Order: sequence, then structure tokens, then C-alpha cells
Amino acid sequence: MKNNQRTMFEALKWASSLLMDVGRDQNAAELLLMHVLGLSRSELLARFHDPLLEKKDQLFSELVEQHRLGVPVQHLTGVEFFYGRPFEVNEHVLIPRPETEEVVLAALHMLHDIFPHDQQLTAVDVGTGSGAIAITLALEKETLSVTATDISLDALEVAKRNQQALGANHVQFLHGDLLEPVIAQGLKVDLFISNPPYISLEEMDSLSEVVTKHEPVNALTDGRDGLWFYQRLVRDLHQVLNDQAVVVFEIGHTQAQQVKALLTQSFPSSDVCIVKDINGKDRAVCAHIRNGKSG
Repeated sequence: MKNNQRTMFEALKWASSLLMDVGRDQNAAELLLMHVLGLSRSELLARFHDPLLEKKDQLFSELVEQHRLGVPVQHLTGVEFFYGRPFEVNEHVLIPRPETEEVVLAALHMLHDIFPHDQQLTAVDVGTGSGAIAITLALEKETLSVTATDISLDALEVAKRNQQALGANHVQFLHGDLLEPVIAQGLKVDLFISNPPYISLEEMDSLSEVVTKHEPVNALTDGRDGLWFYQRLVRDLHQVLNDQAVVVFEIGHTQAQQVKALLTQSFPSSDVCIVKDINGKDRAVCAHIRNGKSG
């Protein structure tokens, strides 16, 4: 540490270079400095040439070093934004991805197209993690009551804190494996949505260590071919769906046809479609279920 203080610009330039050298996202430096200083991006830009106090500089340098070594930025700041809202995240939950926002949007569009706008609806989000999907759905559609499940008690604690912080009153959380707690309560829903662990064991080797060493492995992969959770969920779906319902699965970009086939086989009278994300990759498989009968 130099005796004379660095400006914010100098500190950012140093951090960006350091992170770029190890293949990290350079934008992480800006996010970390905003976090340390409690500033918005516009405020940071306006004060670019202000000196950085020594204690703040030291903390910033420590966080940059931790990220250089692989700790996700979101674990250092404790926050990830999803659908414009801040969600607490830690090592117990998957960090919400921007692509999942598009999955939520697809679900909302289907509900809008199929059901009367003022109808009270029910939904279940399986494997809720931070609660991002369940809480966002409840906040975006006031007529929707959401039940969210997770097998991890630690994850549910994070989700409940997010629910309280964001004021999502129409969300309840159940502990258990996949749909089991929903079936046990005899709940029937108009919307089923899930972002299950879909990365195959083989694909795990290609992921960044930022992901594999710091996010919960059981939220990333089924330890098999990536389809195991879809097969289990589709098998049990008929027990929780109302006669008319919407099913939305987030998928890996190579899994669309297999997941579509699972739904078509179990619900022959359903309309099943594949939704692409902003990058043109298959991102979700959505189904309009009629009669709720399994094949």
C-alpha cells in the first residue's frame, strides 16, 4: 500500500488489470468498489478522481484478491439483483442468473394468455434456492399465491429472509424433496415452475471454478446425465396440477427436445413449446396442460 492515497480511478484500473490477467470479469472491480463505498454506479463515476480512504482501499484490495482467487463477487457483496430486486445470496444457494429472468417472464406471459387476469391462481416453485423465482412471481402478479420447496434448510432460510426483505406476502415455503411436500399437503396448482439441477456430471468439468468451488453442487448437477430431476418431476406432476395448468422448466441449452418429449408423453393433450433466451439458446420448455391427465 502506497503512502499517498490512490484515486478511485487508479484503484479500479489496478483491480481491472489484476482480474483480467486471471480471466475474471473486469466489471467485478466496479461492483466491489461500489459495495465498499456504498455508491451507485453514477455516483462512483462522478467521484472517479476523488482519493480513496486508506481503510476503504485496504478492504477493496482484499475483496479484489478474494475474487481473483475464485470467490464469486456476489458472495463478497452478499447480493445479486434479479428482476431489478436485490436478493441475498451465499454459499447455500445458487446465484440467480439473468437467463432465469427470461424463464420467469415466459411463465408470466403464459398465465396472462391462458387465465382471466383477475383470477386467483396458485403456483409451486420446486428447488427455490434463494427464492428468486417464487418471490418474483408473487411480486409481479398480485393474484398469484406461490408455494416454494427446497430440500436444503439452509437455502430456505435465505429464501425466507429475501421474502421478508422484499415484502412477498403470498409465498409459503415447504421443506422437502422436489414435489413430495406439495403432494403431502394435497396442494393443486395452476403453475408449476422449476429450475432444477440440470448440468450433467460430464459438463461440470467445463465450468469455472468460481461456480464449482463456491456454489452448492447439488443445485448445479444431478450427478448423472442432467435429465434425472426432469424425469422425477414429470412423473409426479399429475398429482399437483389443476385440470388446466402451466408447466415451465428451465433447461440446459441441449436438453429441450428430451424435456419436451417427457412432457408430451405424460400429457398427450398438452401444447408444449421451447423458449429461447436473448442469446438464441434454448432456455425453457413450457406446456399448457389440459385435463391434467398423465399418459
